[in-house]
Amino acid sequence: MIVGLFVSTQPMGEAAEQARDCDFHKPRNMTNSMAHETLKTALAETLVSYYAFAGEIVTNPTGEPEILCNNRGVDFMEAGADVDLRELNLYDPDEIVGCTFDSGCILHEHAPCIVGRDLSVRVPISCVPSFRRSLLNPRRPLVTRCTYLSRPPQETTNPDSILVSRLYYIKADALDDLQALASGSKRRTKLESFSAFLWKLVAKHAATDPVPSKNSKLGIVVDGRRRLMEQENNTYFGNVLSIPFGGQMIDDLVNKPLSWVTEVVHRFLETAVTKEHFLNLIDWVETRRPTPTVSRIYSTGSEDGPAFVVSSGRSFPVTQVNFGWGSPVFGSYHFPWGGNAGYVMPMPSSVEDGDWMVYLHLTKGPLKFIEEEASQVLKPIDNNYLKI
Repeated sequence: MIVGLFVSTQPMGEAAEQARDCDFHKPRNMTNSMAHETLKTALAETLVSYYAFAGEIVTNPTGEPEILCNNRGVDFMEAGADVDLRELNLYDPDEIVGCTFDSGCILHEHAPCIVGRDLSVRVPISCVPSFRRSLLNPRRPLVTRCTYLSRPPQETTNPDSILVSRLYYIKADALDDLQALASGSKRRTKLESFSAFLWKLVAKHAATDPVPSKNSKLGIVVDGRRRLMEQENNTYFGNVLSIPFGGQMIDDLVNKPLSWVTEVVHRFLETAVTKEHFLNLIDWVETRRPTPTVSRIYSTGSEDGPAFVVSSGRSFPVTQVNFGWGSPVFGSYHFPWGGNAGYVMPMPSSVEDGDWMVYLHLTKGPLKFIEEEASQVLKPIDNNYLKI
């Protein structure tokens, strides 16, 4: 039977690109071909539960995307390269092409990957997905109080505006120190503290420009599934995201203490971590259908000064991605997302508990400045840290 699975309004309200997680494994006690067959078999069984992945994205009569659940299947690609993982410049992920090296490289989506892990080692699957798109139905009558979305951005040809990707790590003790410094009288989260720290650095770099910008913006991705569904362990499959953002004068970001910047971050986040915020957003997108819309910071955030968005992959259990031959020796995101604002993604380290690996997608000027100014916090990924 062929059915259509409607793509809910929520993914329409955010960037269309998908973050990719790239993990490098070193198969133990088996050849690469054996590892490939184990992985292929497990992922094929995963498609029974995650049947939407075996379909195709088509356009319905109103011009909106739909998943045609026709069991087409998923392409499983293998490639080879005569190179060792140690020879790759992992600090610069734009140079890396996903393929099979002396240790296997896997590009995957989070939840299906964890299910594939379960099936590869023959245990019951730990995450059964829900495709109940009715969970994101708009209200009747519609309530439209959200005004922060706009049309997708135009491509830039200015070489100074081209975003590049780099990978860093932060030690756990440096994160603790940063959180303590940024919290002031009230303890704030590590993500709020790190975001404020990075915002201050980006502003400092902007202030060195001969014609400095007056303003800077920071957005933070908020996951709405837990807020909307009111379940601690909901299994709704699909993006339910919002990108609230704040803007501040460059002078204030540079001259005020880090704790002040952290409070600014906390205040604009407060408005978006509620069920009401996501209900308003769903209703607003409904009024714009079928016109695609994205967060303003994604499409026009950098028009009056530097802007970037911090997401969070810290909940991804990278050390649990074990298909029967050990956890990844290295794993990170790669997400050149197409917006004119920068993008930052911290995730758990595959090496040390409590450490972060951080993917930065910014223009070259701020990246160079951050490396020089924050060398005690953000350190480029290298083989010594990865122990390879």
